[in-house]
Amino acid sequence: MNMSKKVSLSILSLSVLATFTQSACANPNPANNWNAKGDMYFNDAERASRSGGYMYQYQQQMAGSNLEMYPEYWQLNQYLSSQQPNTIINFVNRYQGSVMAEKLVADYAEEKARQGDYASVRAVANYITNADASEACAIALGFSQGGDSMRAFVEKNKVWLDTTKKQPELCLRLASEMNNNVMISNDDRSQRLYRMIRIGNNSEIVPLASRLGVALDYMQLANVGNNPNAFLANIGSLSPTPANRLLYLVALARMTDKSVNEAGMQLQYDLQRSPQFFDERTKRHAYRTLGVARMNVNTDIGFNVEAVDWFKNSLGEPFNFEEAEDYAQASIRFSRWADLANAIGAMDYKTQQEPIWQYWLAKAYNHAGNAQQKQQARQMFTNLSQKNDYYGLLSKDQLGQRFNQMPTAKQPTNSDYNRLAQDPHFSRAFSLYNMSADRAYANREWNWAVRKASERGDNAMILAGAQRANDMGWHDRAIFAIETTRSLPNVALAYPMPYQSAIVSYSQRFGIDPAWVYGIIRQESRFQASAKSGVGAGGLMQVMPNTAKEVARKLGEPYNASNITHGDTNIRYGTFYLSDIFGQLSSNPALATAGYNAGASKARRWQPDFGSLPADQYVESIPYPETRGYVKAVMENTANYGVLLGEQQSISQRMGTIYSK
Repeated sequence: MNMSKKVSLSILSLSVLATFTQSACANPNPANNWNAKGDMYFNDAERASRSGGYMYQYQQQMAGSNLEMYPEYWQLNQYLSSQQPNTIINFVNRYQGSVMAEKLVADYAEEKARQGDYASVRAVANYITNADASEACAIALGFSQGGDSMRAFVEKNKVWLDTTKKQPELCLRLASEMNNNVMISNDDRSQRLYRMIRIGNNSEIVPLASRLGVALDYMQLANVGNNPNAFLANIGSLSPTPANRLLYLVALARMTDKSVNEAGMQLQYDLQRSPQFFDERTKRHAYRTLGVARMNVNTDIGFNVEAVDWFKNSLGEPFNFEEAEDYAQASIRFSRWADLANAIGAMDYKTQQEPIWQYWLAKAYNHAGNAQQKQQARQMFTNLSQKNDYYGLLSKDQLGQRFNQMPTAKQPTNSDYNRLAQDPHFSRAFSLYNMSADRAYANREWNWAVRKASERGDNAMILAGAQRANDMGWHDRAIFAIETTRSLPNVALAYPMPYQSAIVSYSQRFGIDPAWVYGIIRQESRFQASAKSGVGAGGLMQVMPNTAKEVARKLGEPYNASNITHGDTNIRYGTFYLSDIFGQLSSNPALATAGYNAGASKARRWQPDFGSLPADQYVESIPYPETRGYVKAVMENTANYGVLLGEQQSISQRMGTIYSK
C-alpha cells in the first residue's frame, strides 16, 4: 500500500471531520431536519466505496441528510488499521447513538487487537455499547494488556471453558492469556487443562500444566500424540505420576480421534491390567474424554447409548456447557431420565432456567421422579405453557390444554406513528429499504432502531414500525421486531400470511398441510421472495437450482432460472419437493422437516435403529445444531399457522412418533 496515499487520506478525513463537527452543531436534531435529497446519493456512494473510490464528493452531497455518516464511514473503513483513536472517537461523538458509529468503533477495536495495538483498543473501548463475542474479547485483551485483570476476567465464563474450535480468534487468544491472570484459580486452570487435552491444544497444555506444578514438554506431547498406541502399550511400566496420568489422557484423546470404539476398549483393558495407575480423577476424565468424543461422531455413525454410560461414569468432575448438553442430548435420545436430570443439574443455574432445560427436566421428573418432583414438573409445564413457542406448545400438550386461539393483538396509535416518523434510526432503515439499497444496510439500521427503542421501553413505537414494515412487504423485519420484544403479541405481524391463495392451492394439490408450508417459508426466507442463501438456494422456500430443474422436469414444465425467485413458481416447486420428501420419510412432518433442511438421507440416518421414538426426543437429538433448531422453529410456526387456518391439531399430534428406519 502507498504510504503517502494513506497519509493524505488521513489528512483529508480529518479536514472533513472538522467540517462535519460544525454542521453537527448547527443541526443537533437531524431526525427532524435532515436533507432528504442527500439520501439519493447513497447507492452511488456505496458502489464507489466498494471500488475504493474517494468519498469526499459524496460527503458534500449527503451533508445534512439522515444518511450523511455513510460516506465518511466508508472512507475511514477503507484504511481502518491506520486510523488514530481520536479520529474514530470524533466520528462516534458526532454520530452518537447511530449504528454506524457503533460498527466503526467496534470494528476498529477488533482490528487493533489483532495488530496487538492494545493501547488503541483501550482508548475506544468505552465507546462500544453492543459488543459481539469477538469485540468483547478484543476489549478484554486491551485491558488485560493494560494491567486491568478485572476487565479481562469478566469474559472468563464465555471463553475459558469453551473448547469449540468455532470461537473467534480473539477469544482463543484471550483464553490463552488468561492463564496468567491473577484472578484465575488453579481449579480454573485444571478444568481448562483437561479440556485442552481433549482437543489436542498442545500450546495450551504445557503452560497450564506448568502453572499447576506438572512439568510437560512439547516433544513429549508430540510423540504421544503421533503414536498413542505405543505409549498405551507401555502403561504397565509407567509410574502413576501426575505427568504420566496427563499423558495417558493425551494418548486416549488422540486414539478417539481415530476410533472411539477402539479407545473405549483400550480404557477398559487398561483399567483391568493396571488399576494402580489410575486415581479417581484420571478415571473420570478418561470416561469424559470418551463421552465427548462419542457425541462428536454421531453425525457419522449414529447414536449409541454408550455415550450416556461414559458421561455417567465421569460424574464428579465439572461439566462445561457443551459437555452437559452432550450428556443431556444423549440421555434424551435413549430415555435415560435419571441421567437427564443429572446432566441438567450439572449446568449452571442460568442455563437450567432456559425453556429447553425446564421442559426436559419436567419430562425427566415426570418419568422417573418422586411425587414431589412430579408436582414440580407440572408447575414447570404450567409456566412454560404461557407462551406459544416450541416448548410452550409442547407443555400445553403435557397438561392436556388445547391451543386453538391466538392472543388479542394491540394496534399502534397515531401518536406511535408520529414518534416513528421522528425517529432517525427507523427513518434511515425505511429510506434504505425504499431506495433498494443493499439489504444488509437496511436490516442493520432496522435492528438497531428496534434495539434503541426497546432500551427506551417504547414497544408501542416498535409495533408501529413493524406494522409499517409489514404493510410495505418487509415481512422479515416486522417478524424480527415482534420476536425481539416478545411482549407484543401481534399475530398478524408475527405470522403474516402473504401468498395465501398459492400456498393453499399448491399444498392441496400436492397433498401436504398449508400450515406446514407456511411454517417452512417463515423459517426459510421470512417471506422475502428475493432471498438467496450462501449455497445458491433462492426464493420463498429456498429452492436449490438443481432441485428446481428436477421439479420442473417432473412437472413437465420448461425450466427458467430467472423464475426461481418468482413467488408463485417458487411455491409450486417448493411444495412439490416438500411433498416428495414427506412421502420418502414416512409422511411425518417433523422427520420431513429435518429432511428438507439436511437432506432425506440424513434425516433417515437419525431415525432409531429399532422400535420408535417420540418426535420431541428425535428432534432434540438431531446431531446438527442448525437442523435441530430449524425443525423446532418450523414446528412452532406450523402450530401457530394451523390455528390461523382453523386447524385443530396440537403440535404433538403434528409431530407424531418417529419409527425405526
